[in-house]
Amino acid sequence: MAKCRVFGIDHGLKTVVENGLYMKTMMGETMSVAVIKFVEQEGTHLPAKAHDHGEEASLQVLGTCSIFEVRPGVSEVERPLAQGDAVIIPAGLSHYGKNGYGPEGVSMRLNIVSPPRAEYAAQDETPYYPLANR
Repeated sequence: MAKCRVFGIDHGLKTVVENGLYMKTMMGETMSVAVIKFVEQEGTHLPAKAHDHGEEASLQVLGTCSIFEVRPGVSEVERPLAQGDAVIIPAGLSHYGKNGYGPEGVSMRLNIVSPPRAEYAAQDETPYYPLANR
């Protein structure tokens, strides 16, 4: 029988980059969920590379973020998110983010993607994040 799964936003995150990036991912049948926490100490030195995947809803939990839409032959479009703002990114739209940090020195988002992101499937390993050096 199907049942609800409850999770803490800031509990059980795995280290991707010490003092910089922490994550956890969860998989549903038709969506994947990721909690992404950047810490200002090392997180400001971790640029993301542009990527695309299924439709994504992203909620800025702490700090701020700008989502940049990347389209060939067109200037990038910035979509700023304040703490508490959310955005829906269409499937297949190439994008990346740049963090802004609140007084606690953290930028944290909750991302939900449908269909599930295949790279999130291995929950016992270090979560994947599209950093520029990967």
